[in-house]
Amino acid sequence: MGGLIHPHAHIDPKAELHESVRVGPGAVIGAGVEIGEDTEIHAGAQIFGSTRLGRENRIFAHACIGFEPQDLKFKGEPSYLEIGDRNTIREFCTFNRGTSFGGGTTTVGDDNLFMAYCHVGHDSKVGSRTVFTNAATLAGHVEVGDDATIGGHSAVQQFCRVGRHGYIGGFSVITLDALPFSLTVGIKPSWYRVNRIGLQRKGYDDDQIAELEAAYRILLRSGRNTTDALAELRSIQKRSADVDYLIEFVASSERGVIKAARRGARGGE
Repeated sequence: MGGLIHPHAHIDPKAELHESVRVGPGAVIGAGVEIGEDTEIHAGAQIFGSTRLGRENRIFAHACIGFEPQDLKFKGEPSYLEIGDRNTIREFCTFNRGTSFGGGTTTVGDDNLFMAYCHVGHDSKVGSRTVFTNAATLAGHVEVGDDATIGGHSAVQQFCRVGRHGYIGGFSVITLDALPFSLTVGIKPSWYRVNRIGLQRKGYDDDQIAELEAAYRILLRSGRNTTDALAELRSIQKRSADVDYLIEFVASSERGVIKAARRGARGGE
C-alpha cells in the first residue's frame, strides 16, 4: 500500500499505531487498539476493542478483528485479543476477543497464515507457525498447538485441542482432542497416520519420525487401554521430548482424544 495512513481510513484518536503502520482506504481502527511497527492494514479491514497486534502483521481487506465474542454470557466486561508478529490474516477473517468465563483473552502467536474466511472464536489459544486453510473455524475455548494445520471448511468444537504438528483434513468436524504429529480427517474423524510429510518439511529426520510411529503403535495398536499404553510409553527410558509431549497431551485431555484409526492407517500398524 502506498503511503502510511490513507485519507479515507478512520483511526480513532485513542488508538496507538506505530509510525510505520500502513492503513488502506476504508479501514476502521477503534479506540484501545495497539498496532506494532511495519504492520499493514488493507482496505476495509476493521479492528476494534482492546486488541494488540505485534509487528509485521498483514491484515487483508474486510477482516474483522477484535469484535465482541459471540457468546450469550458476555455482558460487556473487559476482554482482549492479543496477536503476535508476522501473521497473515486474509480477507473476511473474524477474530473475537475473550470472555471472563474463559480467562478474558484470545491469543494468537507468530508467523501464522489464516486464509480467507477463517474464524478464531473467543478465548481460543493459537500457537505459532500454523496454517488455517479457507473457512477453517475455531469455536470458543479452542487450543491449537504450534505448527498445526486446520484444513478448509473444518470446524473445531468448543474446548477441544489440536496438538502440535497436527493436520486436520478438509471438511472435518473435531469434537475431541486431535492428536499431535498426526493426520486427523473426517466428519466423524479418524486418526490416519503420523504426519510424516509435514514433519519432514519441519526438519524431522527419519529416526525422529520412526520414534513417533513406534509410540503410536503402543498407543493405538497394542490392544492396551489408554492408561496402560501411557504407562508403557513412560517406561521407555530414552524417549524424546516429542514423545513426552504426546504422553502429556493424552494424559491431560479432558474431552478425550480421537483414537479411532481408519482401516489401513499407517504409522500405527
